[in-house]
Amino acid sequence: MKRKKCLAMLLAGGQGSRLMPLTEDIAKPAVPFGARYRIIDFPLSNCLNSGIDTVGVLTQYRPMELNDYLGMGEPWDLNRRFGGLHTLPPYQTGQRSDWFKGTANAIYQHIAFIKRYDPEYVLILSGDHIYKMNYDLMLQEHIKNHADCTIAVIDVDPKEASRFGIMNTDDRGRILEFEEKPAHPKSTQASMGVYIFSTDILIKYLQEDEADPDSSNDFGKDIIPKMLNENRRMFAYLYKGYWRDVGTLASYWSANMDAIGMDPSVEERLVLNDPGWRIYYRHLLNEPQFLGSTANVTSSIMGSGCEIDGKVEHSVLFDNVDVEEGAEIKDSVILSGAKIHAGAKVEYSIVAEDVEISNNCHVGGSQEDGNLTVVARDITVPEGTTVQPGEIVTADKMKTK
Repeated sequence: MKRKKCLAMLLAGGQGSRLMPLTEDIAKPAVPFGARYRIIDFPLSNCLNSGIDTVGVLTQYRPMELNDYLGMGEPWDLNRRFGGLHTLPPYQTGQRSDWFKGTANAIYQHIAFIKRYDPEYVLILSGDHIYKMNYDLMLQEHIKNHADCTIAVIDVDPKEASRFGIMNTDDRGRILEFEEKPAHPKSTQASMGVYIFSTDILIKYLQEDEADPDSSNDFGKDIIPKMLNENRRMFAYLYKGYWRDVGTLASYWSANMDAIGMDPSVEERLVLNDPGWRIYYRHLLNEPQFLGSTANVTSSIMGSGCEIDGKVEHSVLFDNVDVEEGAEIKDSVILSGAKIHAGAKVEYSIVAEDVEISNNCHVGGSQEDGNLTVVARDITVPEGTTVQPGEIVTADKMKTK
């Protein structure tokens, strides 16, 4: 069989502890986003739009809903005879079975999958970022530079650089130094967690890393520093576009607000309905929206099947959300199946799936106070309850359905 030019390995097994309670029952890449998508739709759609037709999705934490959503890969044109989409759980041998010990170990456990397609290059992706990127342009740079590894970077605010892994490069883009969350960054080129390796180099370093008992089996902590120490040809690829790591509740909320596209302070817009770079997703529901005579909806996006009779301002509503007359939602993310009863007010909040906000409740506060409120899935907030700004309401604090 003809070898693949480039194969993608998508790391989608993380627990997403900083996104709790949204990730209590599902893997982080399966978390809904932007009224109709899942987080994993973005790297998968990037692969399709970049001409990459073979993707291994490495799963681990609570994979059932993610596996159901991915199916055979049809929405992303990845249901193919040779290649396509493969879900890859932790690998079991005759001697032992291990959870993934780190990002490098996760790829190491599936070297046989990589060898099956014999690619010239391997693209390694994270499953928890929102962005639209042409990986083929990055691959062409990798080839032109005769690189062993190319790392995608994005220019960040100097005040924020200490939060990231920072790449220090020469004037040709060759990486000279990698600093993990430095107190005094020497540059503003932050790693995006997107790597392209020449396959033989990747396998060599994965095998050496696995044999090292002192390694944490991580690309950023182990593989990349070792390659730099051994003077491998490593280059940074500067990405210019929208990118956000949605690993925290605050960043997840912010990215959903960016999807509305009304904030002039956001330099790079997130355009979800761009016909030139579509974000593909699995259609789980295709029902019309209903806006009643008392509905007042401004600067918002909504999924299928929503019934709105109240006021919705600058918010993202997912499928089958019901907002009764007299209810108000502002600056919030409301996930599928939630019901906001008459007289209830929800501000600067994330309301998870199948939550019921009863009559005359007040959930959250103004965006200016900076305290994001979260209500976990399947919870009923009793009539007249006030949920304070910044509070995270879980099942042990409130009645569940």
